[in-house]
Amino acid sequence: MAATLHDVANLAGVSIKTVSNVVNDYPHVKESTRTRVRQAIEELNYQPNLSARSLRSGRSGVIGLVLPELSLSYFGELADAVIAEAEKHGLVVLIEKTGADRDREIAVLTSPRMQLTDGLIFSPLGMGQADARHFEVDFPVVLLGERIFGGPVDHVTMRNVEAAQAATELLLKAGRRRIALVGAHVDEDVGSAALRTRGYEQALTAAGIEVDPSLVRYTTLWHRSNGAAAIRDLLSDGVEFDAVFGLNDALALGSMRALQEAGLRIPDDVSVVGFDDIDEAQYTLPSLSTINPGREQIAALAVELLLARIRDGGGRPSEPREVLVDFEVVVRESAVPAD
Repeated sequence: MAATLHDVANLAGVSIKTVSNVVNDYPHVKESTRTRVRQAIEELNYQPNLSARSLRSGRSGVIGLVLPELSLSYFGELADAVIAEAEKHGLVVLIEKTGADRDREIAVLTSPRMQLTDGLIFSPLGMGQADARHFEVDFPVVLLGERIFGGPVDHVTMRNVEAAQAATELLLKAGRRRIALVGAHVDEDVGSAALRTRGYEQALTAAGIEVDPSLVRYTTLWHRSNGAAAIRDLLSDGVEFDAVFGLNDALALGSMRALQEAGLRIPDDVSVVGFDDIDEAQYTLPSLSTINPGREQIAALAVELLLARIRDGGGRPSEPREVLVDFEVVVRESAVPAD
């Protein structure tokens, strides 16, 4: 039979009310007691009755996570991190995939499915700065990514410019001077591509190297196939380069494939750096140097901010917070600084 609230209370040695407070993530519970209750919940595989909880508290215990896609490893791993963080608070995560389509992203904000949730963690890719007004909603939302800044809701984002500059500097320290950038977006002023391109340019300028437009390769989606195609175009065009900075790991991995097909050695002939530190990066041959942009911290902060707004009663915050997470340069075999 399924475990009950009473079973959890007996195992943890607390009252049913205390178990309910932990399940509903009320703040006034001692941390040692909270830990004991959560251990009992895990041991008994207790599943809260979301319908009953919703009737009692006006909350469903469900949060929404809106992502552009799940086939791209970064977003899949981000979803795992958000789910793990939500489970610590007894929450269930409902995932909605938008395909990076602006209209679908806007529609999600009024979707009946999302009305089943207590709030949303939202990572848009089709929407832009001009769409900030669509987030003027009457339920809690935490925004992720680099498409909208200064909007009406809390925002957790990466240090894209600084991290991309650090990635480029790693290649410069490896003695590289002809660094190709793969993944730029045409006419983009705000977004991951624009910000990371800016970091790349800043690193070159600081090193006294002029930015060569022939080394900047534009793509649409940031998939492996686009990275491979960009490198094949570089080689076909006869452009000399001794390093590649892929604006995400998928582009870098595709680039590595095309380089190796062309008989070029990594990192001897061409050094490669990516961005995202997806799990696959440490298992490629050679392993991929990359940027860890703080994905676990992003997930933890997003859930924390959303829960705080839910407890406050929802609605738009009077003073939205913008939080930038830390990053780390992860040095592996594909790009190693010179001795």
